[in-house]
Amino acid sequence: MTANSLPESLIPTLPGEHYTGQEIFAAEQRLIFESMWFCAVRRSDLDGPGAYRTVTVGRESVLLVRGHDDAVRAFLNVCRHRGARLCAEESGEVRRAFRCPYHAWTYGLDGTLLAAPNLTRMPDVDRTTYGLAGVAVREWLGYVWVCLAREPPSFEEQVIGEVVARLGDAGAVEPYGVAELVVGRRISYDVRANWKLIVENFMECYHCATIHPELTEVLPEFAEGYAAQYFVGHGAEFGADIKGFTVDGSEGVARIPTVTAEQDRRYFAITIKPQVFVNLVPDHVIWHRMYPLAPDRTLVECDWLYLPEVVAAGTDLSRSVELFDRVNRQDFAACERCQPGMSSRLYANGGVLVPSEHHIGAFHAFVLDRLAPASRGVSPGTPGGG
Repeated sequence: MTANSLPESLIPTLPGEHYTGQEIFAAEQRLIFESMWFCAVRRSDLDGPGAYRTVTVGRESVLLVRGHDDAVRAFLNVCRHRGARLCAEESGEVRRAFRCPYHAWTYGLDGTLLAAPNLTRMPDVDRTTYGLAGVAVREWLGYVWVCLAREPPSFEEQVIGEVVARLGDAGAVEPYGVAELVVGRRISYDVRANWKLIVENFMECYHCATIHPELTEVLPEFAEGYAAQYFVGHGAEFGADIKGFTVDGSEGVARIPTVTAEQDRRYFAITIKPQVFVNLVPDHVIWHRMYPLAPDRTLVECDWLYLPEVVAAGTDLSRSVELFDRVNRQDFAACERCQPGMSSRLYANGGVLVPSEHHIGAFHAFVLDRLAPASRGVSPGTPGGG
């Protein structure tokens, strides 16, 4: 069935190959993840000078480290000599420098080449030029974002603009004080599904009545099939007898004091393309980051953020964590159920979106627009030159 022959209430999805094809995934790595702002780590993950973490951004391993000047910097995790992986570990700490295990080229926390065997005999080797290849860094809401493009796009337009599009005002997120909250719990999920299936799932609630009994008990309007993201500025209201955003609707933890009266007892969700989901409730924030690793595999890291005094006091967070942990597992199981169907001949031309999902069509248009240069053989530049 072609798009032109669909009933008026249905619009088409992307074709199945967009969820399975290695060539399409490779183009997404180049034209989406390596050219847009990418949320890499929570700033608190780099808790002192020399603390580092490596993350996968598109095809690249990126090394993030806090310097002795307290600044966070990011580099391609590649030695400039022969291309060896500089840090194999996901996280760790060095005192003053990174030393390549292959030929012992050594780099400072600012990326400068400090030493190498026989380097003094090579006076023409500039230690900055042959230092680590840096990538752009920006901090916002307590997270460190990186961009691998040689000329990074506007952070205000590409990232903060998503908050404006969803909530109607960039300042609407400020009362939650996200940068000052601390991680009370972190759970990583290895999802055997394409990253776009996960985004689509997060954006709609047509499935909520079917697979989210706990969530629809807390947010009754979700049982009607319309996600809060369908409406600009709208937050789903807690049920009349619900006391908190918890798995059983019981009282939550201490409310974030700066949350406004209009935001109280409401849930707001924001999709920040291409790989961040933000969930705002009165007493905590739930932050998802996706790391697409293959056409059919996506690592999702989820942080539950609370007031510092709540975590420091050893408060029981289990009921609020359990609610969205269940939601995550229910959602990811659904995505994994869909993934095999993307290879079916029935899905060669894609599926359909019902009216409450029509806003997902804008996400599909975004993907197709970003991939358009691939058909013309154009690819944005990435760092790595001397």
